[in-house]
Amino acid sequence: MSRLPQPPLLVISDRRQARRPLEEIAHSIFAGGCRWLSLREKDLPAGERRDLLRALVALGRPFGAVVMAHEDIEAVWAAGAAGLHLPAGADPAAARARLPQALIGASTHSAEEASALFRAGADYVTLSPIFASESKPRYGPALGLEGLARAVREAPGAIVALGGIDPANAAAVLAAGASGVAVMGAVMRAQEPQDMVERLIAAIAGHVG
Repeated sequence: MSRLPQPPLLVISDRRQARRPLEEIAHSIFAGGCRWLSLREKDLPAGERRDLLRALVALGRPFGAVVMAHEDIEAVWAAGAAGLHLPAGADPAAARARLPQALIGASTHSAEEASALFRAGADYVTLSPIFASESKPRYGPALGLEGLARAVREAPGAIVALGGIDPANAAAVLAAGASGVAVMGAVMRAQEPQDMVERLIAAIAGHVG
């Protein structure tokens, strides 16, 4: 848990849901106190994704933000980004060999997957979906707080809860044992992304530490 950015709020990009250009959203969330952003635009051509990641890294630098990317290890390396988020089933050890100083995370949907990834060297995992989510409609039934708590008990590492997280339930997620929360649609679709992250950070503030 000590390696997670603080506050432990991960914003994951999705330009298809975004009301504004991703650069504008990034600046807004950094201004609102978020210090952790991952670029997930896996369908972008590699060159465009790399250039966008470079721009986001530059935007985050004055704030001390951790900016990373989903899956694209070459873009992370080229842009000097701070971390890499892997898909379920990927090998954190191989990523670590290429990016020894990076924050390495991975996607999971069960305690068993999470445990395997921690054994392979992941710094954190996202576990989803915790609640029903427009952004993750195909990943099976929601795990709920009980499923999250079970995963926390069984998987020895930092679990970041993802799926249907908003200011109304974020505190309950941390109270159930999550080390952090991740959001996508709640921020991407927000009329005011800065206000949304400020509300999320306020909601989790009493459970961080």
